[in-house]
Amino acid sequence: MSQVPQQHRARKRFGQNFLRDLGIISRIVRAIGPREGDRLVEIGPGQGALTAPLLEATGKLEVIELDRDLIPGLRVQFFNYPEFVIHEGDALKFDFAELKGDGPALRVVGNLPYNISTPLIVHLLSMGSAIADMHFMLQKEVVERLAAEPGSTDWGRLSVMAQYYCQVDHLFIVPPEAFVRVRR
Repeated sequence: MSQVPQQHRARKRFGQNFLRDLGIISRIVRAIGPREGDRLVEIGPGQGALTAPLLEATGKLEVIELDRDLIPGLRVQFFNYPEFVIHEGDALKFDFAELKGDGPALRVVGNLPYNISTPLIVHLLSMGSAIADMHFMLQKEVVERLAAEPGSTDWGRLSVMAQYYCQVDHLFIVPPEAFVRVRR
């Protein structure tokens, strides 16, 4: 298994689990299908595992990162991309509609921690036409709730909201060994 090098220790308080398996990263990027001209926004780039191939595909990317300790490394790692922009802050409070401005709708991607995935998806759904599509790696239980069918035990508010605004697709399962885990 090829892996992304480990530099920063994942933090439990941020729910960080850094993706490291290059095969899985490649599958995710193919599923996103980044194209030149896309307005991509990555939530929580971490150590840049998805960031690098997304930048290679489009030449530009905006990221939102909460962990201040990761930002200097991202700046160094992607210094040669003049259209790489880091927004330091909390994606749950971020105004994606303002970021869109008069430009094309945003394509939002990320490997989301369990503790913010539901509120963040609800927040993004509230942004309306500012968001073109979303591609997230999520914990299995969240995916099951998003993709639940009416009458199932997982069917609820999140299922209704997401399926009203989006086509929800469960693409594939990512094994635990594809991540650098927080040591508890």
